[in-house]
Amino acid sequence: MTFTFAHNNFNVSDLDKSLAFYSEALGLTEVRRVTAEDGSFILVYLGDAANSPHSLELTWLRDWDRPYNLGDNEFHLAFTVDNFEEAHALHKEMGCICFENTAMGIYFIVDPDGYWLEIVPNKH
Repeated sequence: MTFTFAHNNFNVSDLDKSLAFYSEALGLTEVRRVTAEDGSFILVYLGDAANSPHSLELTWLRDWDRPYNLGDNEFHLAFTVDNFEEAHALHKEMGCICFENTAMGIYFIVDPDGYWLEIVPNKH
């Protein structure tokens, strides 16, 4: 028996704002969308430029009326990047860098709902 990663899910409060963020910050694009017949939810699957099989599922719930409780937010997704300095400059300009560990050569950005995303140079 073999298990393969399929996707990770983040619930989002403003789907359009989140889609814009993931497009600008990470170059992710929509590869599939599922909309409930009654409009109660929308699932959007995002893929990367390398067309890796793993995707990020953004879930928007129509009736959710409060910010998501991320607890201690110790979980995160990590992305490698081929030009670390260029990525860092983009994220600094966007104002979304929330933590840097220069000793490890990594940093984290935060999305509109508070999820942390780790940025790692390809060499790690």
